[in-house]
Amino acid sequence: MSKNSAKDKAKNATANKTIALNKRARHEYHIEERFEAGLALQGWEVKSIRAGRGNIVDAYAYVKSGEIYLIGAQITPLIQASTHVVANDRRERKLLLHRREIDKLVGKVERDGYTIVPTAMYWSKNKIKLEVALAKGKQTHDKRDAAKDRDWAIEKQRAMRRGNRDA
Repeated sequence: MSKNSAKDKAKNATANKTIALNKRARHEYHIEERFEAGLALQGWEVKSIRAGRGNIVDAYAYVKSGEIYLIGAQITPLIQASTHVVANDRRERKLLLHRREIDKLVGKVERDGYTIVPTAMYWSKNKIKLEVALAKGKQTHDKRDAAKDRDWAIEKQRAMRRGNRDA
């Protein structure tokens, strides 16, 4: 009996690794390079994220005095977890990266006009990680081209399925 429950817990742990996705980032930006960053969080924030209250859709990262901070990410506090703390759900949170990665990101942002956009928040070995990407903003015609390509790929798949049924 205990072996099955341990297996079920392991399956649930691997299935629920993703906390939040930023699907809008792929639509709004050309993604160049991705980095894995840790997040400096408070205890109530971790509890809220475990309860599924994290949102990174409106978030972005910026450089401040040689360090990178995440702003706009919303972590809604749980009522029972944040009774003794004044909880700010959209406070800036420090991203934990290696110095080499920070220097690379700072250089690209300041010299080449890139933006640092969070694309996913997930669990990795009981730690909350944030995938950030170096991105350039898309213009309107780029977004239309991407939508056209996506529609064409879907139509192609449908045609392939119809062709397999006829044969």
